[in-house]
Amino acid sequence: MSGSDRVEIAGSQRQLVPGDPRIGAVDLTEEIAVTVYLRPRADTGWVDQEAQLAPAQRSRVSREQWAQRYGADPGDVEAVQRFASEHGLTVTELDVARRAVQMIGSVNDVAAAFGAQLEGRFDAGDGAPGYRGRSGPLTVPAELGDAVTGVFGIDNRPQSVPQLRIVGATPAADAISYTPLQVAQAYAFPTGVDGSGETVGIIELGGGFQTSDLSTYFSGLGLSTPTVTAVPVDGGSNQPGQDTDADGEVMLDIEMIGAIANGVEIAVYFAPNTDQGFIDAVTTAVHDTTNSPSVISISWGGPEDSWTAQARTQMDQAFSDAGGLGITVTIAAGDGGSTDGSTDGQQHVDFPASAPHALGCGGTTLHASGATISSETVWGGGAAANGATGGGVSIEFALPSYQADANVPDNVDTDQPGRGVPDVAGNADPETGYQTLVDGSPQVVGGTSAVAPLWAGLVALLNQSLGAPLGFANPRLYALLGSAAFHDITSGNNGAYSAGPGWDACSGLGSPDGTQLGSGLAGTASGG
Repeated sequence: MSGSDRVEIAGSQRQLVPGDPRIGAVDLTEEIAVTVYLRPRADTGWVDQEAQLAPAQRSRVSREQWAQRYGADPGDVEAVQRFASEHGLTVTELDVARRAVQMIGSVNDVAAAFGAQLEGRFDAGDGAPGYRGRSGPLTVPAELGDAVTGVFGIDNRPQSVPQLRIVGATPAADAISYTPLQVAQAYAFPTGVDGSGETVGIIELGGGFQTSDLSTYFSGLGLSTPTVTAVPVDGGSNQPGQDTDADGEVMLDIEMIGAIANGVEIAVYFAPNTDQGFIDAVTTAVHDTTNSPSVISISWGGPEDSWTAQARTQMDQAFSDAGGLGITVTIAAGDGGSTDGSTDGQQHVDFPASAPHALGCGGTTLHASGATISSETVWGGGAAANGATGGGVSIEFALPSYQADANVPDNVDTDQPGRGVPDVAGNADPETGYQTLVDGSPQVVGGTSAVAPLWAGLVALLNQSLGAPLGFANPRLYALLGSAAFHDITSGNNGAYSAGPGWDACSGLGSPDGTQLGSGLAGTASGG
């Protein structure tokens, strides 16, 4: 493999972030770890076909079987190990199921091995010590061109933000707050089940939880405190008290899921806020044979075109793997309206919510009492200071087959079709927000960060009641378009897109009627 013929890794092109100032040179002697992902040893396209079947009719593949059938090919692994040795890199971890090879070496050796053009250290403006930035593509020897699907960790810029909003100091006169239990009642979540036997995985890129806060919060709701396990990934860890926003995200996720499905176990995967950390956390959760989550909730993201194509592809492949293993992945659709908080005058959807194998979760403003909803509209009206639900039409992903009959409009900027976001919705407005406890203090929180764990808790309940995991749920959910399984949101907008009958780019299919949704997935839902 010592020949000079090299090829670009598809989608590895990277650009510098406009406005991030260069603050110095890269330390070429620093030792870093990179993750190299490899192709599956067999095609996984059957996951999409299986997803059209009722959950109980789908094939069951264990994590161990997945590793044997769809993990990394031994020949590819051997070739990558040989490549690492030839370039002075040390393989420190090999995970066949994740198809991931982690190797370490000096920045200089890693950059030389993968043809990386390092541009320096840059300031992201978040108080961090700076990040390594690269531009251009990555390359590998031609013999590895088909085997390597992505290389992550050379550029370690912050990749995502938590999608939560805290209620302002002067909320509107009609502002209200709910416990997760009250919202679950309004949405008629299934009763008689509590998620027992299910594990929900949560991806976190910062922050942490305090067990004393969890005990106080759940006892205040008259509930037992669920078992919560912290799982470190790439050096991440449970670190409460260092970042208030990140702590708020972690606590919101745990408290939402644990209240809605009080019988579940919760595994929180902590990783650094980089594309490497994010992807490694997801693949670790998907293929975790110790905690074995059946649902994964993600409330972090960023504009889809701020990601490299290799990162988008790798992430969606992980979600496809999840579907094949019976895992549903719920993801916040963003809180910056149809621009996703960007200031370039264009509309953007949030990733990873825009991934075709994700269940993208948008936001509403909910007014309810008990089981009665008096009004529910799109949260926002644009990227106002208090936030607005993300949503729109992807410029990176084609219209998936499950949205073929959803009347997804063309992108308002490009006039081209694409994947519509979100898929579903739920209460997200901080002025109709959720009562949480963060770092010992009560806090009312909203954002689509709340909707991803809301749906994750609902899926855990549905998995238990149906006796089979939903897995990749989108095809079955879109088959229920217009049924009583969803509250159709027809009023409001998120900037460039407005709500209307049926699917829309603000609220997707709508907010759930959990009981009717369960019936619909079992084939017995009533008409809309």
